[in-house]
Formats: sequence, C-alpha cells, structure tokens
Amino acid sequence: MTEQQVAPFGSWKSPITSDLIVSETIGLGAVALDGEDVYWIEMRPGEGGRNVLVRQTPDGQKVDVTSSPFNVRTRANEYGGGSFVVHQGTVYFSNFADQCLYRQTLGGEPQQLTSPGTTPSSLRYADAVIDQSRDHLICVREDHTGGGHEPTNTLVSINLQNGEDVQVLVSGSDFYSSPRLSPDGSQLAWLSWNHPNMPWDGTDLWVASFTADGLLGEPQHIAGGVDESIFQPEWSPDGVLHFVSDRTGWWNFYRCADGKIEPLCEMAAEFGLPQWVFGMSTYAFESSNRIICTYTQAGIWHLARLDLTTHQLQPIETPYTEISSLQAAAGKVVFCAASPTQSTCVVQMDTATGEMEVLQRSSQMEIDPGYLSIPQPIEFPTENGLTAYAFFYPPQNRDYAAPTGEKPPVVVKSHGGPTSATSSQLNLRIQYWTSRGFAFLDVNYGGSTGYGREYRQRLDGQWGIVDVDDCVNGARYLAERGEVDENRMAIAGGSAGGYTTLCALTFRDTFKAGASYYGVSDLEALATDTHKFEARYLDRLIGPYPERKDLYQARSPIHFTDRLSCPVIFFQGLEDKVVPPNQAEMMVAALKAKGLPVAYVPFEGEQHGFRRAENIKRALDGEFYFYSQVFGFQPAETLEPVLIENLSSH
Repeated sequence: MTEQQVAPFGSWKSPITSDLIVSETIGLGAVALDGEDVYWIEMRPGEGGRNVLVRQTPDGQKVDVTSSPFNVRTRANEYGGGSFVVHQGTVYFSNFADQCLYRQTLGGEPQQLTSPGTTPSSLRYADAVIDQSRDHLICVREDHTGGGHEPTNTLVSINLQNGEDVQVLVSGSDFYSSPRLSPDGSQLAWLSWNHPNMPWDGTDLWVASFTADGLLGEPQHIAGGVDESIFQPEWSPDGVLHFVSDRTGWWNFYRCADGKIEPLCEMAAEFGLPQWVFGMSTYAFESSNRIICTYTQAGIWHLARLDLTTHQLQPIETPYTEISSLQAAAGKVVFCAASPTQSTCVVQMDTATGEMEVLQRSSQMEIDPGYLSIPQPIEFPTENGLTAYAFFYPPQNRDYAAPTGEKPPVVVKSHGGPTSATSSQLNLRIQYWTSRGFAFLDVNYGGSTGYGREYRQRLDGQWGIVDVDDCVNGARYLAERGEVDENRMAIAGGSAGGYTTLCALTFRDTFKAGASYYGVSDLEALATDTHKFEARYLDRLIGPYPERKDLYQARSPIHFTDRLSCPVIFFQGLEDKVVPPNQAEMMVAALKAKGLPVAYVPFEGEQHGFRRAENIKRALDGEFYFYSQVFGFQPAETLEPVLIENLSSH
C-alpha cells in the first residue's frame, strides 16, 4: 500500500469524478413480471434522461422494448410512476412527449391507443391493470381538458380494441391510485383521498363489483379515513384483499376477510412508503399463503417472508440495505436493491434456495472500497428533548490523510419531500464529497418517513422549524464531537430540501455557506402556483392559505433576505413548474445587493430535478468550486469556474 499523502481536507484527488458519476450511471426502477420475463425501466442521462423499458428473458437476453424517441414516463400527479403495464408479452405505456397510451406487441412497433386530448399532454394515464375478461385497461386518468383551476382525476376503463371508447368507473374524489382487479375479475379495489390530505396523511380503501355493462356497482368502504394512510392494496391469488395501514402508528399488514379487518404482523417497522409516485410496491404474493416483503427500521430496509397462516415474519438474509419495487411469482422474487457499497441493481432471487442474481446494475464501475465512506446511522438530540436521525459519512480516501489537527468541512444535506427519507445506499454524489475530504451528514429530520407516523407528524404545522432545527442540531452535534470544522459547515438541498436549506441560511447562523437546488424561497408562491397533487400539501405543513398568510410570510426566506449573512449558490431548471425560477432569481438579487458572495446557475430545458448528464456534472462541480472559493482550499482538479458575484468583498 502506498504511503498516504498529507493534504488539506477538500484538496484530495479522487477517482470519483463528476464525469464518472454521469457517464456510467443509469436510473433503475419499476420492476414488473410477465410469465418468465422480467421488465424494468432504465433512466439514461446519456440519452437526455429518456426512460427506456427493458425486458430480460429466462435465457438472460436483455432487449430494449421501447426505442427512441419513446420515453416511458407519465406526468400524472406531476411525479408520475406506474407508467407501463405488461400482459402476456404486450406492453402498454405512457409516452412522455404526448402523454398518450401506446400498445406494443413483442417485436412490434408502438401503436397509439389513446388520443392526446384537446391540447398536448392534457390527458395523462398511470397505474394501469389489464382487465382480461372485458378486454379493457383500467387506470388512473388525469384530465386537464376542462380548463378549470385543477385537472380532474378519475379511474377509467379503456377499450383495448378502440382506445377512443373510455368509460369513467369512479369519480368524485380529488385523487385515485392503485386500481387492483380481483383474480376472477369480478371486483375492483382502489385508493382515494381528498384535499387537503396527502396520501400518507389519510386515504380510503374501496371495493366494488362489476356490473354486466362493465361499470361498477355501489362501492364498499373497507378501511382508511382522514387519519389513516392505506398503502398498496393487493388481492391474494385466492381472492383475499390485503393492504398496508398505519392505524397503529406504523405501516403494517392487514387483510379483509369475511368483512373483518385482521392484522397480520404488528411491529414497530414500516412496510409502507409515502406515495409520491404511482406503482410503488413493498410486497407481493409468492403464493396464496405467503408474502415476500420489505420493511424499514432505523433507516435500513430488510427482506422477509410472511406466512399468512401462522403470521410469522421470517427475515431473508441479503447484502442490501435498500429494497424497493418488489414483485414475486411462484418460486422467485425480483426487486431493486442497493447497499452502502453497491449502487442500485435489479435482483432476482430464487425463494427456495435464497440464491440471488443481479440482472442489471445502475453502474458497471468498480470503485476501490478504499475510496468509499460507509454511512454510520446516528441519533442526536434535538429541540424539546427529542431525538432525530441521520447518516454520517466521514471523509475517506485511501491515498490521503489530513494535516494533524485539521478538521474537515461538512456538507449537511436536507432531503426533498419533505415527507420522504434519505437512504443508506451507495450514492456517488455523496462519495464525490467524502473522497475529496469533506464530511457529509444526510439528515432524516422530523417529518421523514421510516420512523412511524408520530415522527412523520412532527412536521405538521412546523415546516421550516423542525427540519431546520434537526439539520442545525445534527451539524452542532458533529462539531461538538470534534468530527467537523464548525467554521466550514455548509448546508445543501433540493426542492423541499432547498427550502430547509434557505431557512437555515436565513433564520439561523450555524452554516457558513449553502447550496440551493430549485429550492422554495416563497411559500405563498408555492401555495398559489403549484400543481394539483401538492396544491394543499402546505395546509398541514404550515397552515391553511390564505387564512394563515402570516405564517407563510413569516417562514418565507424571500421576505428576510436582510438576514442572509453567508455565501449561497443557486441551481435552477428554467422549465420548473414546481418551483418557478423567479424564486431563485429574487434571492440572488437580494444577496447581490447585500454584497454577499452569490452564484446563480440556470439550466435551459430542465424541470424540477436535473436529468441531463452535462447539467448534473455542472451542478456538482459548481457546488464544489463554490465551496473551494468560500472556504479557501485548492481543489485537486481543474474545475470549470462559476461566476461568483461579490467574491472579492467576502
């Protein structure tokens, strides 16, 4: 082993470059099974972020099902998910450009099934199931043709021989998801919820029987309500309805048999997720009396087998700490998985032998473990005598050591959502920092999922306070333990995490720099100018608008730019509908006027979140360059500079 070079934190040379991160990595998700074939979606930054449907046959052959320019992505609820369904070799998918549904048979070309509506993309579809007995496709439809303030969401049945023949099955609620057909095709189960609830606040589970004309009879309410979140209803192969509910404070398993709700496995663990997108799956039936499932405790995901006769949960050993998009069939289970040393992959497991096979990796690169920082789950004290959670990554690079007595700078990350969670999986964007000599703290602040309903509800009425407290207290905790340099603490986040970041920089003085990725600076603008899915999200997080306009103003960094006292860099997509660019631009103007170092990096053609390789690279290197100038260290590589206003005056 070569002797370590001594060099200041931040100036270490790392093999984990931004080029490596964007050139070699694809996104993986949305696993599906069709007979012996396995399907999944690959998001390819190198193809402009196009989502490609891929099929693997039992002999291991992989083939792209959808060719360019088709992009398998729905804009329903803006966040999408549930963009395709496959049945006996025929695929039905949403195409991003026109939001129409297309049908594609094995080896054939996509044929348009539905029309785009009165304007492009005005009819959007998601979360489909095939109704074989009636030769229809049942799915969620989001209709923007009405010209009203909000689109109309319904469950519809589409004739597969004539896509113009569409029947509305269920209407009247603000939102729908998870239409699921009983095995004999006689009944449909689904979820609905209404403003101001989000699906993790409260949803309703319904069942109705089909009538002779293919419509539904009177719906029966099975479970749920305004204070109970139901997740992923599924029918067992013998026709019993199962679902996940947080009625005890944790998302656990239940079934509805003979009109009675029966708990199947009560424990302090989450078997559900916040339904940000359609088509999420944490469990599937291997047989009528056995479920293969995944659950999270203390931020780590586990695989297990649940016996529906004995109610015994038996853990299944895997090398993974992150498991999602789980599908099963007799004798096998397929899922997306990752660990602190492995990026996301699609894994197939033989349930009899436990043998696992990786079908696809999001990254083919092999990184020497000597450059990888392993996340340490930590708990730390926060306001009101409570505990908060995070993953701490110390600096790690096998080639370097820091000068004696020097402490590393730290980036504190506030995740998006805010109802979401960070992950322990290998994230090269984090390793980019740690391998250059930064520490990194990835915070699961109060309001994050994975720690039960009570923890999730800590953010009710407290967004911009509890999340900020937890990020500040996490940073202070590390500084007090001597793990980081308290004079070089930065905070960064995107979207809702960008809001937490801007609040921390505006209302507190713990951090010495920050990076906002499409962050919210004006809550009123968010409340009045956002899409339907999130239109009333802030009612719970802040308060009803305009009744509590005072709170919206008091917690909007845009009104308190005079309190900003440290350098900030802003990254913004110019086509962002969730957080419009003017929010970033107003903050930039204020910092400029104050004479504080500020940088603004706008991206043409990007929406909420960056998909193009060159922009992901530019943002990562730009943030690092910004800190190098502000914290005063010399990066090992030459970076494309970012224009920083007022730098000399700092």
